[in-house]
Amino acid sequence: MQSKLPDVGTTIFTVMSKLAQDHNAINLSQGFPDFDCPDRLKELVSYYLNDRRNQYPPMTGIPALREQIAKKVFDYYGYQADPETEVTVTSGATEALFDAIQAVVSAGDEVIVFDPAYDSYEPSVALAGGKTVHIPLSQPEYSIDWQRVEESINDRTRLIIINSPHNPCGSLLGDADFESLAGIIRECNILVLSDEVYEHMVYDGMKHKSVLSHPELKNKSFAVFSFGKTYHATGWKLAYCIAPQNLSEEFRKIHQFVTFTSSSFVQYAIADFMNECPEHALELPAFYQKKRDYFCSLMKDSRFTFTPSGGTYFQLLDYSQISDLDDMEFNLYLTKEKGVAAIPLTPFYEAAPGSKVLRFCFCKDDSTLEQAAEILCEL
Repeated sequence: MQSKLPDVGTTIFTVMSKLAQDHNAINLSQGFPDFDCPDRLKELVSYYLNDRRNQYPPMTGIPALREQIAKKVFDYYGYQADPETEVTVTSGATEALFDAIQAVVSAGDEVIVFDPAYDSYEPSVALAGGKTVHIPLSQPEYSIDWQRVEESINDRTRLIIINSPHNPCGSLLGDADFESLAGIIRECNILVLSDEVYEHMVYDGMKHKSVLSHPELKNKSFAVFSFGKTYHATGWKLAYCIAPQNLSEEFRKIHQFVTFTSSSFVQYAIADFMNECPEHALELPAFYQKKRDYFCSLMKDSRFTFTPSGGTYFQLLDYSQISDLDDMEFNLYLTKEKGVAAIPLTPFYEAAPGSKVLRFCFCKDDSTLEQAAEILCEL
C-alpha cells in the first residue's frame, strides 16, 4: 500500500517523551506541565461527571461554553464573536488546525508556513492535496521577513499559517507584523490560520496580539486557542476555533466528521470555571514569567547562551560553546548520557539550518528545573 504521508514518522514529541522515560531522564521536551490544573476546575469536572453530563453535547460545543468563549475574546481582543455561528469547540488545537486546513485547502493550493514550524501543519496540508511553502524565520529574533513573504505569493497561494507566541522559538508578532500581513493579502484571495494557543504566556509587560483584533485580518482568519495550555490540562485535549460565519461553516463541515464533538462534562466544567475564575488567565503571564526567569537564572552560569523567551513556556538554549554535534545527536547524548531530554529544532525545518539550539520546557516544578539545570550547568 502506498502511504499518503511517506515522509512522516512518529512526531518528535512522542519520540522524546518515550526516550526520556526509557532512560529515566528529566523530561523538558514535550510541552506539558508536571503540576496539576486548578482545584476548583477539578471539582467542577467531578461534579458534572457525576451529574450525568456524559452524552453527546452539540457538535459545535455546549452553548454555555461558546458564550463564555465569546465573552472572553471580546474582553481580551475586542472581537464580538457570535457564539452560535463563529465559535466551535474542538478536541484539541491540533484538530482545529487540521479542520481549518482541510476546510479551505484544495489540490494544488499552496500554504505558507514559517520555519521552524509546528510539525502538524505540513502533514495536514499534504492530506488536503496542497503544497507547503517554507519561509525560514530571520535569526536571531526569529522574526518574519515580510518582503520574502510577498515574493513567495502567487495565484496558487491559499493560506498563510502564523503562530504567536511561537512554538518552538517563543517569539511574538506585533502590530507592524499584522499590518504587513494585511497589506500583502488585501487584494488577494488568501486566508490566514492563526495558531494562538500560548496567548496567555507573554512576558516582560508585552501583550498578546491576536488576528481577532485587526480590522481586516479578523474577516479572513481562523484563530485557534487551547484550554489545555491555559488550564494546565493538556491531556483533556479541548480547544476552540473562532472564524467568521462563512469560514466557520466550512470548518464545521470537517469537524463533524473528524471528532463530531468533544468531551461533554469537561465542557460544562470549563464553562463554569471561566465564569467563576476569570483571574486564572489574567494571572498566567506572571506565573509563567516567574518560571522562565527562574530557569534562566539557574542557567546563567552555564555554557549555554540564550535570550529569555518572549512567550510560550519554552526556552531556547544554544549549545555551540559546548559541542560540535548536530542538534539531533546532541539531544540524544543529553538524554541518554546526561539524563535531560529536550527538543531539537531540526524536525521543525524543511531544510535544517545547522544551528545548535535546543528547546527546553520550563512549565515544571521548581525542583524539576533545579535538577535539570544542575546537570546542564556541568556540561
